Amino acid sequence: MEWSSCTSIGLVFILSFLSILKVGIFWNNHRRKKFPPGPRALPIIGNLHMFDLKRPYKTYLQLSKIYGPVFSVQMGQRKIVVISGYETVKEALVNKGDAFSERPKIPIFEDLTRGNGIVFAHGENWKVMRRFTLTTLRDFGMGKRAIEDRIVEEYGYLVDTIGSQEGKPFDASKMINAAVANIIVSILLGKRFDYKDSRFVRLLQLTNENMRLAGKPLVTMYNIFPYLGFLLRANKALLKNRHEFNDYIQTTFVENLKTLDKNDQRSFIDAFLVKQQEEKSTTNGYFHNENLLSLVSNLFTAGVETISTTLNWSFLLMLKYPEVQRKVQEEIERVIGSNPPRIEHRTQMPYTDAVIHEVQRFANILPLDLPHETAADVTLKGYFIPKGTYIIPLLTSVLHDKSQWEKPDMFYPEHFLDANGKFVKKDAFMPFSAGRRVCAGETLAKMELFLFFTSLLQRFTFHRPPGVSISDLDLSPAISFNIIPKPYKMCAVSRS
Repeated sequence: MEWSSCTSIGLVFILSFLSILKVGIFWNNHRRKKFPPGPRALPIIGNLHMFDLKRPYKTYLQLSKIYGPVFSVQMGQRKIVVISGYETVKEALVNKGDAFSERPKIPIFEDLTRGNGIVFAHGENWKVMRRFTLTTLRDFGMGKRAIEDRIVEEYGYLVDTIGSQEGKPFDASKMINAAVANIIVSILLGKRFDYKDSRFVRLLQLTNENMRLAGKPLVTMYNIFPYLGFLLRANKALLKNRHEFNDYIQTTFVENLKTLDKNDQRSFIDAFLVKQQEEKSTTNGYFHNENLLSLVSNLFTAGVETISTTLNWSFLLMLKYPEVQRKVQEEIERVIGSNPPRIEHRTQMPYTDAVIHEVQRFANILPLDLPHETAADVTLKGYFIPKGTYIIPLLTSVLHDKSQWEKPDMFYPEHFLDANGKFVKKDAFMPFSAGRRVCAGETLAKMELFLFFTSLLQRFTFHRPPGVSISDLDLSPAISFNIIPKPYKMCAVSRS
């Protein structure tokens, strides 16, 4: 009797468990039907075996053709939702911007920033730091005449440096890097550096090296399987470089503290230190040194890498398309003559403006927007995406969307010109991302790109080195976190 009773109870328990499991599976499947579709995942590795880890955006583009504008992949144990095409990316980042405004915790960037700064910050800390950053950048001249004068002064140094090559073949990337860096450095530190200053050269080396390292397949593996960090050691060199960068910045703001005057703030760092002193009487505690170090690092990296990479692409494309270079120079002669280019000239120079925009579109230097995370449950194109989902906006699919661009895979400045040769804005032009997490330095970047590009084409004609044909110029990118051109040389022949 006891045995029969125990058996009955056990049977009821098993049947109840199976019933609950069945209901659970039903609801899970019901929800999964609404979750974006994607390829079947393998145990442990997920869809990792399908990916080109050196250029993952290419795999995402292929998958978007199969599964549509909203699809999912699994990297290790993490489900990722990818959004592609102009309409879908705009709906997510702009129309539903609040829901898509968070950043996921990515192992390598958590190691580097610990959630501080602005780029990979979260929640309230991100909101406070972004508000402070935008206000302070405006106070120090972003988008105003003061910073324009600073760029004009800097391109004078750059012109002299390029002119000293005397028309011989040279690699301009380090010079361009230094000139662009001096603009953001003048805001952050309140001064400029000579291009050969050893500390300045080292800061640029550390920044460039970390961008290359962050794009390595080993780092991708570390982000997917962080518990293998002790084997991969993928973050070791990145952290070492960050420590060295931070040591220099720390020394700088300790020096600034000695002569700090809240009524005469000389730089972004000064403005932060004043806030820090004001905050000592409150309990919020956002203006601490770790946030300052991460902010300076974020702004320095973003302020150097995006603009200098775009300019490096622009001159390679001028070598590849000399007829475009000639048309830009004709417009410069017609509108500016020998006067220094100023930002007010941009509206009078539609062709040059179109060329710069097309360089940004074609070069596509950030094919995968920095990852987002959903801050709330949200529905997109009929699919349910729960709060806390890792989101990848595929910017390359926006900048090469066949429904938005006449010749998406070609370098074609006419994308930004109407039939009368007037400049036309395009909503699908999103190189700086869009919505709540749009690049904080977009205004400064646009100003720098126009002034540096125009001033250099005013002073020089760029030619291929002897023996190099147009077909020899390789437009396929090097391996990096962003899309950079492979090293190339050019000859700069003075036009004066």
